[in-house]
Amino acid sequence: MKAKREFRNRADIDVSVLDALVDRADDGMTVFELRSHVEADIDDLETALAGLKEDGLIVVEQSTGRTVIKPADQVIPDPEDLAEDPSLIDELRKKLPF
Repeated sequence: MKAKREFRNRADIDVSVLDALVDRADDGMTVFELRSHVEADIDDLETALAGLKEDGLIVVEQSTGRTVIKPADQVIPDPEDLAEDPSLIDELRKKLPF
């Protein structure tokens, strides 16, 4: 699953972080787990996380001795919004005459 459309106009690394977190919204991810899903060095990842936290798009929680990062609620798309979002194939069908 991907972050809501209105949050996709950010830097590529920010969008990658948000998409990875939305995929694991319930459990969240540690920095190490996030790093394995986002292709960026640790310094760039740290900068992205700081910016996302400052903008209120991620939540950092301490649980059972672990620091877990989760997406803020406003970043997670509603299931009915996903059903209405046309796929690439649907868009191509509309544009190409068959």
